Amino acid sequence: MRLLHTMLRVGNLERSVKFYTEIMGMKLLRQKEYPEGRFSLAFLGYGDEKHHTALELTYNWDTDHYELGNGFGHLAIEVDDVYEAAEKIRAAGGKIIREPGPMNAGTTLIAFIADPDGYEIELLQPKV
Repeated sequence: MRLLHTMLRVGNLERSVKFYTEIMGMKLLRQKEYPEGRFSLAFLGYGDEKHHTALELTYNWDTDHYELGNGFGHLAIEVDDVYEAAEKIRAAGGKIIREPGPMNAGTTLIAFIADPDGYEIELLQPKV
């Protein structure tokens, strides 16, 4: 068994694909429109789906935003240098919601950003 993908519902597919490709450095792996169901799917990731987990963005054509609720936590992405990654994201127009630094009650270096729909993404620097 392996984890295939995580799905997020988004209010504007073009905006979200742009964020995850241009700011987060993912590649658009595939995209398909479902006119009869009035939705579109876009799969993004850092490598091919045969060997890497993907992010599925679901755009329901008649919904432009969602309530995030309090059950979902965040996505986590490993970066080489959390400070450098946060600055690049900020410079590209990304929203930093927790500045880089050690996690609360620990030493792991982290930062948090928000995607255009408000989903949180944790940046984690590997321990040396």
